[in-house]
Amino acid sequence: MKLSLNWIKDYVKLPDDMDLTRLAYDLTMSTVEVEGAESLAERFDKIIVGDIKEVLPHPNADKLRVCKVDIGEGEIKDIVCGGSNLEVGMKVVVACPGAMVRWHGEGEPVEIKNAKLRGVASFGMICAAVEVGLDDLFPCEDDHGIMDVTAFDAPAGTPLAKALDLDDIILEIDNKSMTNRPDLWGHYGIARELAALYDLPLVEFDKYVPECTSTVDVRIVDGERCPRYIGSKIEGLGVKPSPFEMQSRIWRVGMRPINALVDITNYVMLATGQPTHVFDSNHIIDHIEVRRANEGEKLQLLNDKELNLSTDDLVIADAEGAVALAGVMGGAKDSVLPETNSVILEVANFESKGVRRTALRYDNRTESSSRYEKAVDPERCDQALSLAMKLFSELYPEMKVTAFNDVYPVKLVKKEIDVDFDWLDRRLGKRIPQEIVARKLGTMGYEVTFTEKGMHIVVPTWRSTGDVSIKADIMEEVARMYGYENFEATSITTSFDGAINQLEVDLVRKVKEYLAFRCNMQEIFTYPWMTDEFVTAIMPSTDGILALATPPSPTEKYVKCSLLPNICKAIVKNERNFDEFDIFEEASVFLDRDYTENYKGEKLPCQQKHLGCAFVGSSDNISELFRRAKGVIGMMPRYTHMEAFTFEKLEKPYWADETVWLNICLNGKKIGDLALLSGKAAAACGIKVLSAVLVEINMDELVPLKSRTNRFVHIPEFPMNEYDISFLVDSMVKWDDIYNAVMAKKNELLRDVCFVDEYKGKQIPAGKKSVTIRLVIGSGEKTLTGPEIEQVANSVLKKLNKTIGAEIRTI
Repeated sequence: MKLSLNWIKDYVKLPDDMDLTRLAYDLTMSTVEVEGAESLAERFDKIIVGDIKEVLPHPNADKLRVCKVDIGEGEIKDIVCGGSNLEVGMKVVVACPGAMVRWHGEGEPVEIKNAKLRGVASFGMICAAVEVGLDDLFPCEDDHGIMDVTAFDAPAGTPLAKALDLDDIILEIDNKSMTNRPDLWGHYGIARELAALYDLPLVEFDKYVPECTSTVDVRIVDGERCPRYIGSKIEGLGVKPSPFEMQSRIWRVGMRPINALVDITNYVMLATGQPTHVFDSNHIIDHIEVRRANEGEKLQLLNDKELNLSTDDLVIADAEGAVALAGVMGGAKDSVLPETNSVILEVANFESKGVRRTALRYDNRTESSSRYEKAVDPERCDQALSLAMKLFSELYPEMKVTAFNDVYPVKLVKKEIDVDFDWLDRRLGKRIPQEIVARKLGTMGYEVTFTEKGMHIVVPTWRSTGDVSIKADIMEEVARMYGYENFEATSITTSFDGAINQLEVDLVRKVKEYLAFRCNMQEIFTYPWMTDEFVTAIMPSTDGILALATPPSPTEKYVKCSLLPNICKAIVKNERNFDEFDIFEEASVFLDRDYTENYKGEKLPCQQKHLGCAFVGSSDNISELFRRAKGVIGMMPRYTHMEAFTFEKLEKPYWADETVWLNICLNGKKIGDLALLSGKAAAACGIKVLSAVLVEINMDELVPLKSRTNRFVHIPEFPMNEYDISFLVDSMVKWDDIYNAVMAKKNELLRDVCFVDEYKGKQIPAGKKSVTIRLVIGSGEKTLTGPEIEQVANSVLKKLNKTIGAEIRTI
């Protein structure tokens, strides 16, 4: 948010010699983060007012003119210009050499230098408004028009910033730092903070008292969503430009001036933080009603967006239908029109949550909705009304208020908090004198009365809408106004009774490190929503999948219930650049079941932490791709120190190939899947060239081991012998069957067995496969002889023949 320091000074008289750096520091330390401060005058350095004394034709160009321009103290300079509205006696904007302007308002600023244009020497440049960034204040229908400042009482040579009263400091405030401070979303709120910070008087608004006896017919149907509504009918108006000072202030803080009627409402909002709106009273039929929208009701907004309203939307309506989206934007046909001569001024308060839902639903965030979303207090309507009426009377001396109504059925109740002095001293870490605490709180609008053990505090209305509600909030108020820098650092006394070991958190980190470092996989991060085409490809149905009320796009409405749709989307994006890659993601998924309640009693969907992986490679070697994936997942428990899981075939995933799939189980319970993505699912996702083996595991089901079970083993003192055996078995025999057969009641000289390869080909009988395994044979007492090694290998072959029907391969 941008703020004008000159505007703030309307409400609090800051010292003329106040250092800007100190002001920004004090505000940042006590109230809001000041991201930057810009001297507006510096933007127009070396840009001055010039007075055209003579306009001559250019000798070498029909569209150019040579202007004799007085740039101050009678100094006349020749400036070549192609402006279409050049006239003798016209005051123009001259960018002298060294000034920075944008050529035709485009690109980055460039430095002006003396130059020759078509053979004629030219001093500087006569500028259009767009070239000095003032096109919103000096609009010109002609693209070749020059900025005309003849109406300003500024002699030639006057710096442009001084001529237009642009000598101001613009503060850039970080919006996130005041999300919980609705009172700060206007110049007056910041002025109040500065007045408290420097113990300066704050200018108060005079309360407006209507003199008319007629009332505007205002009906609030939904009092919860609209606690207060002020309607004031004002006649004797007309559409005209607002004074330049008003336009300038609106422009300085990032908005565009429109006309006097609209500018008044924007000025009031920027000053007080309270949005206002005006309706053309000639187009409001019979009455104003604040109600929920009817099913199927339509509304065309000021930005020409036509809405099909929801019954959750709060609207301002007359006898014929909705005329505005409450708290967001007015309607096109009932707001200020070229022929408007009387208006109904709306100063109202709307519930923050409802405004935010509506603004997000239609992707229509506005300056008004941004403020209402923060929970503006209803009492601020009085300030806005007072300022608005003052401005109407100044801009339209003949104006007349012919009807008025302030509907405020249930007034805002101020929060009351009791704070114990001992508690406050303990939390602050030091004792602050009571009179200082009372004075600091009093300057911010708190009513403080002392009790025997503490204080009874009444919170001002502008802080009573949720910002200050508990005694910890009061402690923060005291600390920040006393100055955080005034608290001395002290050592914290504590004791540790035992190590805090978060095994589940450590396990997540170990899994990610294992996949990234040991397995050389790339971690990805995806959005918490899914794209429809990948959802339909991976999920059997969209039933039970949570959907966003305001999705980022129409095709991204489903909330992540599985990691695989987004992982498939990542595969599509990467397969054009890589022939082989492995990726993984660890994230939460949201399920429409097992709802829990938060501290507010709101129901929240079940959240699970999942791990998703994709092993992507050539379709020519699916067997190796699947084994690589199975090896990575199978070895994960060993390297991450958790209970081992098993691979079983219980239930085929919807997206999986008919044959190449496994379920991942722990203690007999299915916790995940590992499978080849089927051709149908791959085609639906748009994966055209590569094959992918996908993995998804519910990490909440993984069980980290409480202590390490590793034990030290000496390096063998005598040689270990590797002995390869090739044999034939049925093609359906699994590696687990072979491994269990070899290791069951094994000879003490057999140290280990591992898989080498598998082969199917012409030399192998139908229904069979050749498997090669490697035995590790050795003794801890001596070097084995050849016959001893052969004896161990033969015993292994006998066991394999007996248990799985293995036969020695002879070809």
